[in-house]
Amino acid sequence: MNKVILMGRLTRDPEIRYSTGENGTAIARYTLAVDRRFRRDGEATADFISCTVFGRGAEFAEKYLRQGIKIAVTGRIQTGSYTNRDGQKVYTTDVIVEEQEFAESKAASAQNGGEFARPDQAPRTPAPAPASASVDGFMNIPDGIDEELPFN
Repeated sequence: MNKVILMGRLTRDPEIRYSTGENGTAIARYTLAVDRRFRRDGEATADFISCTVFGRGAEFAEKYLRQGIKIAVTGRIQTGSYTNRDGQKVYTTDVIVEEQEFAESKAASAQNGGEFARPDQAPRTPAPAPASASVDGFMNIPDGIDEELPFN
């Protein structure tokens, strides 16, 4: 079985290309910075994982993914090789993405340098929570309303 699950931040905006031919397919490439669990000398370290996604997933990446956004991906590892201009063989390892999704809210992404925290835009502040919302994000149910709820 060849299955990988990663969560990290994009190191830059995805690079998008379209295959040639009658039905050009979108191909997106991006690099995820995935934090390592253990620190060396108290310093945080990360692995930089090359990811490739095809078709509708690539179109999604083009439209919504930006540098700094935290995402979770699932896919498979694919290895390959090529000969560079100097005649040396170069080995590659990429994750072929099958699924990708956001791993944090827009507000959290903005605080961490994501899509909505660009230097040319004023920083956004999150909308205030409604008065009836509690700390955990769920709405408080007033006392005495039990008979109106559709469940017990």
